[in-house]
Amino acid sequence: MDIYLNQPVSLTLSGIRFSAKGTLIDLGTDILVLHNGIQFLYVPLVHIQQLTRCPAKESNFGSPPEPPLDPSADISYRKVLLNAKGMFSELYIAGSLTVHGYVTSIMNDFFVFYSPMFRSLYVSMRHLKILAPYDAHTTPYALEQEKFPIHPTTASLARTFDQQLRKFEGDFVILDLGEHPEKIGLLKSVRNNLLELVTADGVSTFIHLDHIKTIHLP
Repeated sequence: MDIYLNQPVSLTLSGIRFSAKGTLIDLGTDILVLHNGIQFLYVPLVHIQQLTRCPAKESNFGSPPEPPLDPSADISYRKVLLNAKGMFSELYIAGSLTVHGYVTSIMNDFFVFYSPMFRSLYVSMRHLKILAPYDAHTTPYALEQEKFPIHPTTASLARTFDQQLRKFEGDFVILDLGEHPEKIGLLKSVRNNLLELVTADGVSTFIHLDHIKTIHLP
């Protein structure tokens, strides 16, 4: 992909319903950076199904300003998350839904994202499609900073996502932002990489941990 550095490109991403387009400004071993004329998009490589050059009529993204995150010669997914801590950002996780807030904690294979809507959201690193930080002076919904302080979770954090899910056994939880009713209910158990969730009708449903993108408590 080095041949497309500083060139306009179009990305097809798994689980995202639109093509991400912009100038390819940086490329690491597991993440790349686009500037789409408005935002910088940090995209983990694992989700890229196809990368092609943009047609000429769709390639005018202008000259990118200074990136909001510190540039690094050896940019990586984890370094991007670390640099984004405390910076108002937008996450693309699945479909057309996005979440706005702040990265507050980073563990082995998940991170905690504090959002005005979801409060503490636990996000599996393997399912983040795009991280788009805003500039340093932007706040959620134009709220004054004192009206939206960042509240890191007070819950104890585990090292891994599956261990964190076990901490919520017996709690009412919402998976994957509540997009599907069958992913809302009582978390009964997490065993052998399967999560057992009791839904509103009292029926148990089982979900493999690999397919859980986010979890939060209402």
